Amino acid sequence: MLLATGRMFRSVRPYAEVAGIPEPLVCYQGAAVVDPTSGTFLVHETIELEVARETIARLGELDSSPNVYVNDELFVAAHTPYSRAYAEFQNLPVTEVGDLLDWLDSPPTKIVAVAEPDDIPAMRARLAEYLEGRIFMTRSLPFLLEMGNPAVSKGTGLADVAARLDLELDRIVAFGDGENDIELLETAGFGFAIEGADPTLLAVADATCAGPSGEGVAATIEAALSR
Repeated sequence: MLLATGRMFRSVRPYAEVAGIPEPLVCYQGAAVVDPTSGTFLVHETIELEVARETIARLGELDSSPNVYVNDELFVAAHTPYSRAYAEFQNLPVTEVGDLLDWLDSPPTKIVAVAEPDDIPAMRARLAEYLEGRIFMTRSLPFLLEMGNPAVSKGTGLADVAARLDLELDRIVAFGDGENDIELLETAGFGFAIEGADPTLLAVADATCAGPSGEGVAATIEAALSR
């Protein structure tokens, strides 16, 4: 079993340890591939510093102060209810740095804007006017607009791990529920969208399966293995 997530490595590592998954983890929407045992970043594609700075500046024009991930740590200009809840839920530190543009001097792995779901499309369209082709944008949760290096996605992360493990992509089955899983399902040989998934993902999925309450992923895997 392989894990591909938008989360930072230090956030997902405990889950991999509990599940006993030794294979490389795809993190940060594919911007990082990490060995869960050693913590070594096998792939780490950051956002160009000047592009990151422009992104933060453009978000500032939209009255949005983003979360910025650098070297597997999370930084904010000032704490918000969201950042405090995230830190408590994940049991991870979130560091306040004040003015992000004054502070940022290293290329970040990911930038995340937090906004009301209805406000995300306009924010995304405005950013695309200035940053089209220079940054990758996707939504994980309805209130999160995530940005990263334009050369990576969960799909590129999956392809990298498959090559390292000598796995054929067309024999891999992927599961997802968000817009940020589109490239993952397109790269895998067969893609399942979880019931109730984002409509953009449902449009590219090969099939659907039940959600968590119905243990859809587990049931699908067990059915395949029992054939």
